[in-house]
Amino acid sequence: MNTLPFSPAAERNQQPILEVLRQVLPARGAALEIASGTGQHAVWFTAGLPGWTWQPTDFDASALPAIAARAAAAGLARVQPPLRLDVLAPRWPADGPAFDDAPARVFDAVYCANMLHIAPWATCAALMRGAARHLAPGGVLITYGPYLEDGVPTSPGNLDFDASLRARDPGWGLRRLADVAQEAQAAGLVLRARHGMPANNLLLVWAREPLAAARLHPATPPSRSTDTPHAQNPQRPV
Repeated sequence: MNTLPFSPAAERNQQPILEVLRQVLPARGAALEIASGTGQHAVWFTAGLPGWTWQPTDFDASALPAIAARAAAAGLARVQPPLRLDVLAPRWPADGPAFDDAPARVFDAVYCANMLHIAPWATCAALMRGAARHLAPGGVLITYGPYLEDGVPTSPGNLDFDASLRARDPGWGLRRLADVAQEAQAAGLVLRARHGMPANNLLLVWAREPLAAARLHPATPPSRSTDTPHAQNPQRPV
């Protein structure tokens, strides 16, 4: 019997995310995942991106054994042993040798899904600074989740989700894309691409490129469709 922790949201969104990753990532590379949670994304993406290695991490040390067990059950040696990483810490990871230690580790992609809205706002700046510090030349930061966009109507499901998050913790809540972009710019990153995703989520690609951040041409039009049923569940984002 499989007793590993399981996220229905990760199960739903992993294939749509993988399809975009195949478009925006090169054939080979090394990825660092922030806030890996159950490890479902790490395993699914590594299996679907055969030229990539994946370094899962999580703030919660108790999550690491299950991530390792899931990768082992899938027979994926390209999933690295998970590490405890506190995004707010001045050094990554929180335990063991730092990525900055010689020989320094750099990554072709840093991936973070569904973290910014269920963590203090300070984690946004920390994520941007840390990603910029550890990205290889030409590397990208990929963030996924729900955002508030100026000039784009927010879906009723996302409005309800935002209210429920703020009721649980005043420091949580959906983030304005413009505010996130400002923190990224301070770290030397700009928005390269915006991909509309199911259930009113966005996949955003950030890179060290001299692009005008004001000229954001969506990869897909802003979603104005009605919510899918699972998007209205305030307990777990898709």
